[in-house]
Amino acid sequence: MSPQRTTWFKSSYSGQNGECIEIRLWTDGIDVRDSKHLSGPVVVVGAAAWLSFLAGMERVAVEGL
Repeated sequence: MSPQRTTWFKSSYSGQNGECIEIRLWTDGIDVRDSKHLSGPVVVVGAAAWLSFLAGMERVAVEGL
């Protein structure tokens, strides 16, 4: 059985210039794509890797680069 995936979405903080990514959630991770190239390649990221990425981004936001 294939995993259930949600619909594609992007952050409400994204501008209208199309320079952002879209993600869609699924049972074991997320899919990531370029919002300018909807039929382009999709990067599949496992749940553990995505959570690690988000934790790293939070550290950057709090501590700076």
